[in-house]
Amino acid sequence: MAIFKKLVTALRGGINEAGETIVDTQALRILDQEIRDADSELKQAKESLANILAQQKLAEKIVKETQSKIDEYESYAIKALESGNEELALEVAEKLGFLENELENNKQQATYFDETVKSLRQSISQTEINIRNLKQQVDIVKATESVQKAQSAVAQRYGGSTAKLQTALDSLDRIKKRQEKNSAVIEAKNELAKLENKSTLDSKLEAAGIKSGNQNAAAILAKLKEKQMIQ
Repeated sequence: MAIFKKLVTALRGGINEAGETIVDTQALRILDQEIRDADSELKQAKESLANILAQQKLAEKIVKETQSKIDEYESYAIKALESGNEELALEVAEKLGFLENELENNKQQATYFDETVKSLRQSISQTEINIRNLKQQVDIVKATESVQKAQSAVAQRYGGSTAKLQTALDSLDRIKKRQEKNSAVIEAKNELAKLENKSTLDSKLEAAGIKSGNQNAAAILAKLKEKQMIQ
């Protein structure tokens, strides 16, 4: 009964490991797709930022134009008062009230756009950093995976073939020895050829009477007799 429980536990562990292996195998593909999606969303965010930035600049321009109108109508109101025309000055004051309300609204809108632009720029900057870091990590994982696969292939191919490798090394050693022997034979043949050539040349010289050959035994004996008679 205890053995059966251990078998069940082992099977469960094997199933979990198999499931994790499948997930890990797809992990890089999932990450690559996530990075592509993030890049696409980041591009859209930058386009949105460009549109909001354009609206901000337009709002700031309207604020300046409205302020310029207020300054202009304030001068009109002062001139109307100076000329004693309070009724006209009152109409100008009503216009100024409208322009000031408009200016306040435009300022709020410009401020909102300015804050939104700052926030978006910060978010985009941080997102770019995160994507760059993720890409670097994925590249490292891919490189490590490739190296480990290569190491595994080498281990499987040569790890269990020590005998084959030794046989190859022995063959290499025999080839070297055979080459050394062949070199020695060639060198000996060259020396013999030189001796034969020299012997042939000496024979030709002796035949031509240019070089004397070895003295025969009779000539040597005659010289020895002459030495004996002198003594």
